[in-house]
Amino acid sequence: MSSPTPRTLTSTSVPALPRPLGELHAEAMIRRAMGIAATTPRGDVPVGAVVYAPDGRELATATNRRETDGDPTAHAEVLAIREAVRLYGDGWRLTDCTLAVTLEPCAMCAGALVGARVGRLVFGAWEPKTGAVGSVFDVVRDPSVLHRPQVRAGVLEQECAEQLITFFETLR
Repeated sequence: MSSPTPRTLTSTSVPALPRPLGELHAEAMIRRAMGIAATTPRGDVPVGAVVYAPDGRELATATNRRETDGDPTAHAEVLAIREAVRLYGDGWRLTDCTLAVTLEPCAMCAGALVGARVGRLVFGAWEPKTGAVGSVFDVVRDPSVLHRPQVRAGVLEQECAEQLITFFETLR
């Protein structure tokens, strides 16, 4: 009696597992933020932010407007948080809301989302020079902060980075 011939598994012989729903949802939120980033006023770094209510409703969107408004605090995250707080109606708290942004937040923006009690942060590209969610600082996981949001990082990282690379190439 001969032994069975070993089967070689190929990508076509093994059914693909479905991608986790959370991953697909995070990608959809970042794609929306990328669409918002594409509307950034000329001269401002193209970053887009979207705040979602706990039920998934879009509460607010914003782009960077620092150069346009002459306001050093006019980052996409801060502007979206301000608008979401105005619309959400839970005082200043965005508990259980999600902030999706195309670029890792800086220290100011990370502090704003912690202060607003944003429940979840989803971001695209890492910011190796000023990032405050793990790159340079880690404001959201610091043991001394009163609120620590859940974080999903690097979602559609390359696509988000490409928006920024294209912008900076036009400045050279």
